[in-house]
Amino acid sequence: MAGLLTIGECMIELSGGQDALYRQGFAGDTLNTAWHARAQLPAIHDVGYFTAIGTDSMSERMLHFFEDAGLQTNQILRIEDRRPGLYMIEQKDGDRHFTYWRDQSAAKLMAQDETRLGQALASAGWLYFSGISLAILAPDARARLLTALKAAKSGGARLAFDPNIRPALWSSAEEIRTTITEAASLCDILLPSFDDEAHHFGDADPAATCARYSEATKGHAEIIVKDSGNPVHLRTPDGTELIDVPAIAQVVDATGAGDSFNGAYLAARMQGMTPRDAVPRAIATSGRVIGHHGAIPRD
Repeated sequence: MAGLLTIGECMIELSGGQDALYRQGFAGDTLNTAWHARAQLPAIHDVGYFTAIGTDSMSERMLHFFEDAGLQTNQILRIEDRRPGLYMIEQKDGDRHFTYWRDQSAAKLMAQDETRLGQALASAGWLYFSGISLAILAPDARARLLTALKAAKSGGARLAFDPNIRPALWSSAEEIRTTITEAASLCDILLPSFDDEAHHFGDADPAATCARYSEATKGHAEIIVKDSGNPVHLRTPDGTELIDVPAIAQVVDATGAGDSFNGAYLAARMQGMTPRDAVPRAIATSGRVIGHHGAIPRD
């Protein structure tokens, strides 16, 4: 069976902070998606992760975490003198605040070797990446990744993309819009969140997001616009449909809601479900995730 390879950065996570005690974990948007896809796919489907990590002890622990989750790790690059990035979550005034340390992140070098990159992307029938996967790379490496993705698609791979816009990682608003649009134009499946699209592209409503990405993909892509608790907009070459999102009794932690949605959607599509049938499964998965702490269950 054709497998899934997700592409991006996993970071060391420190959360909590009560009495100066922090809980350590591993997380990242594309990793979260891989984890949830793996959880919903039978073993005949491989799910792998492509990134770069160091050769230090924390990188080893990260690698074991991937393996324990059932993810294929044979495409992961090891880079000496680099370390995983780290972020800390703190609760302030009832809200979560994030502080990042990623300047020396090994993942920023994952697209340096054109040959290794091409080999990794050729290893799977489905490829998933995000705006963060692109934003952490230097411009030349970013172009290298997009070229490799285009080549993989020419070889028969299906490409899925969540713009997942984090403006602090980009040099300008124009760079965001240009790069996201270029990446989207390559893809078969687009999984944007309306809040991001409204803020950075000026979309008036999810229908406008659907229309813009449909134009970018010449009408060939599946476009699934997430909009918090509002209906999901699904646009395919056959038309547009709104799919209701059931009310959630209690939202404990919205971290990773979109990532889990994406993983469940891709798992459903890989198993032959239609886009219309895959969306409710993705909604249900996301609903379960936000009822607990963290994007990935730790217990």
